[in-house]
Amino acid sequence: MVRKSTQLDSNQYRCEWSTGGDIAQVKNQAMVAYHDQEWGVPVHDDRKHFEYMVLDAFQAGLSWAIILNKREGFRKAFDNFDPHKIARYNQRSVARLLKDARIVRNRQKIEATMANAKAFLNIQEAFTSFDAYVWRFVDGKTQQNKWRSMGQIPAKTKASDAMSKDLKSRGFKFVGSTICYAYMQAAGLVNDHEIKCFRYLELGGRL
Repeated sequence: MVRKSTQLDSNQYRCEWSTGGDIAQVKNQAMVAYHDQEWGVPVHDDRKHFEYMVLDAFQAGLSWAIILNKREGFRKAFDNFDPHKIARYNQRSVARLLKDARIVRNRQKIEATMANAKAFLNIQEAFTSFDAYVWRFVDGKTQQNKWRSMGQIPAKTKASDAMSKDLKSRGFKFVGSTICYAYMQAAGLVNDHEIKCFRYLELGGRL
C-alpha cells in the first residue's frame, strides 16, 4: 500500500530507525517520509528495483541518512537509474562521477554499479523482467514478519543468503547478504515494520 500523503503525523508510532526513537519529534523529515511512503512497499517496477540496489550498494559502510540526503544527486548523476545507460558507462564516466559532489564518490562502488547494470540487463533478458527473477526468493509474495522491536530484526536471512549467492554468480558486486536483506526490506519482499508501527498493518501484517 503506497501512501501518497506527505503530511507527517507525529502522534503515530513509527519504526525506531526512522525517528531515532523519538516518537513525538520528527527530526529528519526525509527519513520519516521515506519510512511512511516507500519502505516495505512491494516493488514491481524494474527501474525502482535497480534504484534500490544502487543505493543500498552505496550505503555499505555508511548510514542510510547519508544516502537518502544524496538521493536526488544520485538520480541526476546516474541517468535516473536507467540500467541501459549505466551499462554503457566507461572510464570517462567514472572520472566524471568521482568529481560529482552530489554522490558518494567511491570508485569501487561506481564501477560496481556499472557492472551491476550489465548483469541486471542480463537477468531481464533471461527472466523477462528483474521483478520476475527477484520475487522468486520469497515465493512471489511478501514475507510478513512479526518483530516487536528493532533489536529483533535480523541483518540477513536464508533468503538473502540465497539471493546474494545467485546475484554474485550472475556478475553482481556489492551484493553481500546484509545488503541484499536491506534491499528486500526496502522493496517490500519482507515486511519488517515493527508490529506497533502504523505501517505494519497497512502493508499486510497480521497481529
